[in-house]
Amino acid sequence: MSGGGQVSVDVAPFDLGGEGRCAALCLHGLTGTPYEVRPLGEALAEAGIRARGPALPGHNETPETLARLSYTAWLDAARDELARLRDEHERVYAVGLSLGGLLTLALASEGRLDALAVVGTPLRLRAPLPWLVPVAKRIVPFLAKKLGSDIRDPEARKRHPSYSLMPLASVHELVRLQRVVRRVLPGIECPSLVAHGDHDRTADPRDAERIRSAVSDSKAELLRFARSGHVVPVDFDGPRLALAIRDFFERRGGLRP
Repeated sequence: MSGGGQVSVDVAPFDLGGEGRCAALCLHGLTGTPYEVRPLGEALAEAGIRARGPALPGHNETPETLARLSYTAWLDAARDELARLRDEHERVYAVGLSLGGLLTLALASEGRLDALAVVGTPLRLRAPLPWLVPVAKRIVPFLAKKLGSDIRDPEARKRHPSYSLMPLASVHELVRLQRVVRRVLPGIECPSLVAHGDHDRTADPRDAERIRSAVSDSKAELLRFARSGHVVPVDFDGPRLALAIRDFFERRGGLRP
């Protein structure tokens, strides 16, 4: 994994906060690790909300392993994690970054969540990627991420752990998941918070408003972060985002922890 090699970071799955009435599933992005959403989990745990952050299938392994998986493997894993939390808690929330945001929206469309927060969630990749990827993945299976992760804070970008290669087969699976999510968005009825970094080069910042407008929650909230790129939880605005999500779940999640 890349990440500069200078600072040790914790890429392991986490389960923080112990038992309580409320829990949150925290889902990271494509080629990323639970490290990306750990700051959000830590803020939730401090408020008494159990926070569980698994590694999605194919992550914390190798790019080659990830390239062999369908988006349904990621979605099934998220469903299983959510079911375990539902068995133990009265209220269950989810917060997802990028790919994790798409999975969160898919889970919410199935009526599985009491509240959600999504960050840097791409409803569509910029043209012509959606049309090129199905063909390109057969010719160039992996692309080097030469610029590193989409984070504006240079120190955070330097230490950020993710695969140095992007499997184009996985990008194709992301595109397939996007189609599913665009179709089910209007059926999402739980309280929703949508956040996005203004300098996001990976997901179109306009998608945040599209998500907020599409969900059935008439009071869905939108937050934009002026200093951050795609991976807001570990970028300049990370602490503000963590507090905003914690406050949102406490206000609109239905139960105080």
